[in-house]
Amino acid sequence: MKLALGTVQFGMDYGIANRTGQVPLSEIAAILATAQKAGVRTIDTAISYGESETRLGEAGITGFEVISKLPAGVAADDARGLVEAALARLGTNSLGGLLLHRSTDMVGVAGKALHAALLALKRGGLVGKIGVSIYDPAELDAVLEEFSIDLVQAPFNLFDRRLATSGWLERLKHHGVEVHTRSTFLQGLLLMPAGKRPTGFERWEPLLRRWDGWLEDTGQTAVAAALGFNLNTAGIARVLVGVDSLEHLLQILAAAEAPIHRAPDDLICNDLDLINPANWRRA
Repeated sequence: MKLALGTVQFGMDYGIANRTGQVPLSEIAAILATAQKAGVRTIDTAISYGESETRLGEAGITGFEVISKLPAGVAADDARGLVEAALARLGTNSLGGLLLHRSTDMVGVAGKALHAALLALKRGGLVGKIGVSIYDPAELDAVLEEFSIDLVQAPFNLFDRRLATSGWLERLKHHGVEVHTRSTFLQGLLLMPAGKRPTGFERWEPLLRRWDGWLEDTGQTAVAAALGFNLNTAGIARVLVGVDSLEHLLQILAAAEAPIHRAPDDLICNDLDLINPANWRRA
């Protein structure tokens, strides 16, 4: 099962399409049980995701591989203490993977010490794989030029195909680096009906109309189309999906089984104002 469960919504309000807020503990427990029964084995979280790690520990994560992230700007001397505290919150003895939330922290003199700290955690059995979370594939040039890593998490979706078009998806495979993708639904934008999108996205109306038209022509749901694209892209080991309810998870699991339609080549965008949600300016 390539699906992995993103849990930022477990610890805070997140996503343009989120209308329910932080997920209650009882719902988290139901989501985890249902995901595990469906064959989902990987959970993605982070120290900076509010109460996410604590809530996961309270709900129970037995049987899951947990990937967490060190906060941006972390110092090498603080890495071990932060990981030990995260393990205590999660109620586990080790992480399946540990990422830097900001890849640029591994650049320069301080980056060497940080990489050494990650390797020490790996050798000590506190973490399985080490790696980085990126926002742009160009960040990988500096990291892979100097350091060996096991895992990269990157944004990737129908509109944002930079990981593939840059050649980095194939290069990571060559380096033996596992790839996990996030932003499958572009923080929920791809799931919003035309009449519900904020007015700040009018600038990309031609692209969004093509998206809506393709869904209508093929009879697909937005969830199935967006999810199917990522699940069927070679070289991706895990596709992260964040959920804000059990109903949402069930919808995603059903969509993962839907027939696949080849995506049109013109459903792509290189405008960072759209594909990088940090740049969104909504009315």
